[in-house]
Amino acid sequence: MSQHRRRTPATKVKRRRVLITAAVAGVIAVGLSLGVWAVEGGSGPAGSASRPADTAAPTASDRDAAAAPTPSPTRSYPLSTAPRTIPAVRDHTPGRGPGWRPARGYRVVVSDADLADEGRLIAGELGLSYGGEKDDVRAGDVRLALGGEAGADPESYTMTVRGGRVTISGPADAGVFYGTRTLKQTVHGGGTAPEGIVRDEPAKPQRGLMLDIARKHFTADWIEDRIRELGDLKFNQLGLHFSDDQGFRIESDKHPEIVSEEHLTKAEVSRIVDLAESRHITVVPEIDSPGHLGAIIAAHPDLQLRNAQGVAARGAVDISKPAAAEIVDELIDEYADLFPGGQWHLGGDEYRALTASDPQASYPQLAAAAREAYGSGATVADLATGWLNDRAATVRAHGRTPRAWNDGFYAGTTVRPARDIKVAYWTGKEIGARIPVEYLRAGREVINYNDEFLYYVLGQPQTFVYPTGQRIYERWTPRVLRGTQAVPAQYDDQILGGSFAVWCDLANSQTQAQVAAGIRMPLRATVQKLWDPGRPGLSWAEFKALADRLG
Repeated sequence: MSQHRRRTPATKVKRRRVLITAAVAGVIAVGLSLGVWAVEGGSGPAGSASRPADTAAPTASDRDAAAAPTPSPTRSYPLSTAPRTIPAVRDHTPGRGPGWRPARGYRVVVSDADLADEGRLIAGELGLSYGGEKDDVRAGDVRLALGGEAGADPESYTMTVRGGRVTISGPADAGVFYGTRTLKQTVHGGGTAPEGIVRDEPAKPQRGLMLDIARKHFTADWIEDRIRELGDLKFNQLGLHFSDDQGFRIESDKHPEIVSEEHLTKAEVSRIVDLAESRHITVVPEIDSPGHLGAIIAAHPDLQLRNAQGVAARGAVDISKPAAAEIVDELIDEYADLFPGGQWHLGGDEYRALTASDPQASYPQLAAAAREAYGSGATVADLATGWLNDRAATVRAHGRTPRAWNDGFYAGTTVRPARDIKVAYWTGKEIGARIPVEYLRAGREVINYNDEFLYYVLGQPQTFVYPTGQRIYERWTPRVLRGTQAVPAQYDDQILGGSFAVWCDLANSQTQAQVAAGIRMPLRATVQKLWDPGRPGLSWAEFKALADRLG
């Protein structure tokens, strides 16, 4: 099992150590002044936000401290260009000099013990030694440091390359980690980190991949490979939809009777969560309810919803029965410690009672329960909304922020969904569909799962087709929540980010390896647009060639 410590969420900035020694401060100061090698008029690659460095000459002591193992930089060096990475860095100040590349004998050092994990990881990846928390300065050093402006995005970072050394700093360890991902990509395959300063941060705080591991069993090793891939691409969420009609895929102590033969053990899940945390990725669990509970119903058939004629509703529990709520809450309580991240997905979609033309007539027991709970005018939709609110209260008691699919929010109800439930907007095809602006106008925060671009559905059932990276790269942005049209820019801050989703409706249509290959370019395109929704600086052909080079 990984020995990485449990982390606080990335949005919580770690307290910086009170003192960073004068020697370390000097290193950072030297790095931030690119000196005599910068001149006016240079620029980075097309689309990069590059600007010339300061022109103040370094002092003699600065030059001594910055002595590089490579030839000393002179005006003969061309002005640097921005590093080519996925996602692209958002700002690069060019400079003149040899840049930096890893070499035997170089080391990674940290200015704060909280960065030990990040330091060890990048040292191992680049074949460098890890020197720990050090104040001295050596040629070839990669230094990781905490620091930055008050109120800065905890996922932001600055990477300074000068004099044969690299300094990566950020207000929190998440940002420093992303800086190490930029460095890793930049020197991949023998490349050189260009002289200059990268200042970078994401446009959206939530950047995810969701895996349907309920319909199709994915091995722990395969999921861990995806986590490493996601970390290098600066994703920060992994959703696990592990309960559905076809299977329940995580070991349960409270209800072992519901668990599918092929499943992840709790030890495997802990290993997955630990690896994810080491890459600053939050694992977001989902037990979808009150629909999509077929695996639970198979072991508890008395909970299945039936209409007035006694016909069973596939996958749906009867929410008028207290036992249905009890088993779902018991499972949430059981898994709360297994998934320590701050997010929880409640599902809430496609409850079959509300697909009937007259839910009150078709399901009189639900209608009666609604009136008893919420008054004479209450409907089945009110009862379903109350179910969603009750499950939100269960996860909230564990300190989690709930989210639910947009078709779990019903229009015209007396009972309103709790204000803190985030909208996971995936479709506009459901009965009574509401356009995204209705949720935004009501002040709700939304996560983009647009099934037009971001749904990879195995076997391509119904109208689904496998999404391409090119279409995402060229036509999608986080504001395109439904179909192909963007919502007005005034709502941009309410869109927290987005998630690419793998659904396994026809589970045997692809192998694990085929899924990994099929989502490779869509993932890269998605994170590029979540990191920077603007027009990309590279053409699709250039972007794909870069992805192929980086591996």
